[in-house]
Amino acid sequence: MISSIVDSAALMVFIPTFFFVSATPGMCMTLSMTLGMTVGVKRALWMMAGELTGVGLVVVFSMIGVSTILLKYPSFFTVFKWAGGLYLLHIGIEMWRSRGRLALSEGSGSGKARISGRSLIVQGFVTAIANPKGWAFFIALLPPFLDQSLPLAPQLSVLLVLILVLEFICLVLYATGGQSLAHLLRKSSNVRMMNRFSGTLMMGVALWLVLG
Repeated sequence: MISSIVDSAALMVFIPTFFFVSATPGMCMTLSMTLGMTVGVKRALWMMAGELTGVGLVVVFSMIGVSTILLKYPSFFTVFKWAGGLYLLHIGIEMWRSRGRLALSEGSGSGKARISGRSLIVQGFVTAIANPKGWAFFIALLPPFLDQSLPLAPQLSVLLVLILVLEFICLVLYATGGQSLAHLLRKSSNVRMMNRFSGTLMMGVALWLVLG
């Protein structure tokens, strides 16, 4: 069925290519690992929902040409990047100081930070959609996998689903790794160290977003 929509040979190359791209450490994966450490994999799913929504929009808009205008006039991205970057930087600083909603409490029995699902969704969405490199990447990489002799909309639908599935798998893997690391640090009662490590990662994501 899929082979009648998207060329089978192209899929054989597309799946490993995009899995490798998704698995490569970047802003979204670092954020997923950080949240896996501080809120756990289950709560990090809220962030993943926002991130996947953002990635989906980037893919769709890249293919209909909106991104060409946005990349030509980057003022929109500049404002959005700085706003999102400063927000994530503030969270990172608070975590480093063992303060804020994402920081772990040294006297907490559950060992998990408390933050609303809405805030996590916003973090994921902002990180995914405010990265010009993501837009440029999809513009450059998606067209070679499209067959001009086949209907465009069905092809895009299949590729979009595959991209989101691969991205979700990688996000879960990174969050699981972060949660495992958190368990190791808690065994040594190094909660403050984990807050500072997580905060440093979050600040790195913020700087990456602003300077990228």
